[in-house]
Amino acid sequence: MSVIMIKNARLSFPEIWTPKAFNEGQAPKFSCNLLLDKEGDKSQIVSFKKAIKEAALAGFNGEIPAGLKICIGDGKEKSYDGYENAMFVSCASRLRPQIIDRDRTPLVEEDGRPYAGCYVNAAISLWVMDNKWGKRIACNLNALQFVKDGETFGAGGIKTETVFDDISSEQDADVEAEDDFLM
Repeated sequence: MSVIMIKNARLSFPEIWTPKAFNEGQAPKFSCNLLLDKEGDKSQIVSFKKAIKEAALAGFNGEIPAGLKICIGDGKEKSYDGYENAMFVSCASRLRPQIIDRDRTPLVEEDGRPYAGCYVNAAISLWVMDNKWGKRIACNLNALQFVKDGETFGAGGIKTETVFDDISSEQDADVEAEDDFLM
């Protein structure tokens, strides 16, 4: 299948540095969800759904099977940060996706980006599954490009300077009090 570009999507549940198996006995995979705003990304959503339909028609001999599972869903079905008013595209790959910065230089995990909540461009491709586990149109994650920062999802950390006071002077006073106690 051909490569599909998803532009300026929010990254969610990124397992992009180390593959993860979600079920026992399952092969570990790299994966993520790409969030598209229902209003602002309407044309991308329509184009992506059209590509899914074309893949289904080609993969199932011109007929779309009843109950076909697809790799795009409505965020209102989920109760996660950022999913309200969004469509999500679930992507996975057994091969690690290429991950680059805005200037196309390679990124590594220690760079701290991309991360859950930031914005990315994604190169993905669709494939047809028709086997004992069912019929579906799945999405392969080929590459990600960091676009810009966004509000971090989930337990992505906090800015310590905004929640803790500087208490270094209190520590000095405690040390002096302890010294007096021992004498």
